[in-house]
Amino acid sequence: MSTNSIQLAHGGGGLEMNKLIRNLFFKAFDNCILRNEEDAALLNLQGPTAFTTDSFTVSPLFFAGGDIGKLAIAGTVNDLAMMGAEPQYLSLGVIIEEGFPMASLETIVASMASELKKCGAKIVCGDTKVVPKGCADGLFLNTTGVGRIVKPGLSAKRLMPGDAILVSGDIGRHGAAILMAREGLELESGLVSDCATLWGAVEQLLVHPFDIHAMRDATRGGLSAVLNEWAAASDVMIEVDEAAVPVSDEVKGLCELYGFEATDLANEGTFVMALPAAQADGALEVLKRFGHCENAVIIGRVGESPAGRVILHTPWGSNRYLDLPAGELLPRIC
Repeated sequence: MSTNSIQLAHGGGGLEMNKLIRNLFFKAFDNCILRNEEDAALLNLQGPTAFTTDSFTVSPLFFAGGDIGKLAIAGTVNDLAMMGAEPQYLSLGVIIEEGFPMASLETIVASMASELKKCGAKIVCGDTKVVPKGCADGLFLNTTGVGRIVKPGLSAKRLMPGDAILVSGDIGRHGAAILMAREGLELESGLVSDCATLWGAVEQLLVHPFDIHAMRDATRGGLSAVLNEWAAASDVMIEVDEAAVPVSDEVKGLCELYGFEATDLANEGTFVMALPAAQADGALEVLKRFGHCENAVIIGRVGESPAGRVILHTPWGSNRYLDLPAGELLPRIC
C-alpha cells in the first residue's frame, strides 16, 4: 500500500488508521487530554463558557498567507475571542478524499499545530473519515471550540447611539487572496490573506477597562455584513466614513478589475468593534501598541435614525446605503 497518499484503509479503523492518527495527529497535537485516547475528552469547565463550531471547505486548500488548516484554527479561535472568551479546547473532524497527498496533509496539520501555539488552545478530541475518490474535493475540516468567558455581555444587540466603530486592520485581504489563487494571478505586490488568530489582540483589549459593546470578525460578507447585522440587531443606524475604511492598493486593484466592493470581501484576521466614542482612542492605542494591529482605525459611529440601516459617507460628499451583499461573490472562501 502506498504511503504517499491517503487510502481508504486510513479511515477503516484498523492498523493503517491507527498509524495515521498516532504518527500524524497525535504527534502534532500532543496533550494530556488527547493522550488519554478515550471516546470523549474529559474537560473541567468553570463558569460561563462560549461554544462554537465551523466547517471549512476553502478552495484552493493552499493560498497566499495560509491554508485550510491555519484557517480552521483561526476561524474557530476568533469566533470565541469575539465573544470575549479565552480559547481553551477544540475538536477536529477530518474528511479526506482517497488519494489525497500525504505530504499535503502533513503540511496542513503542521499549520494547525503552529496556529494553536499562538493562542494556547488544545485539540482534545477528533475524528477521521476517508471517502472514495470523487466523493469529496480533497479535504474538508470541522472544528468546534469552547472557551472561558473573560468579558461577559458582548453582543450584536448592545450597540448604542454614540458608540464608535473600529476596524482592526485593512479589509478584504482574504477574499482577494482566494480570488487571486483561483484565477492564477501573480501580483508583484505580494498580496496575502489576513488569516490569523485574533486572541492575542483581543486579550490585550480585555485587560483594560474598556466598555466594549460588540466585536465580530468580518468573515463571509465582509464589513458590510457585520455592520448591517449589528444595525438590525441593535435597532440603530451606523454611519461609516468611506475614506477612513482601510483598503490596500492590491485589494482596490482586484476590486476594480472584477467589479467587487472591498467592504463585501471576506476577512479571516480582521475584526470590527463597537464601544463608547470616549474610549475609542484608548482602544486604538492598545491595538496598535500591544495587539500588532498597526492599521486599526475608527471608521464610523452609531446613531439612531434610520434604524437598521448603514449609511456610507463618500469622499465626494454624497451618501448611500451600504447594504448586505447579495448573491455569492466567492463561494468556498472558508
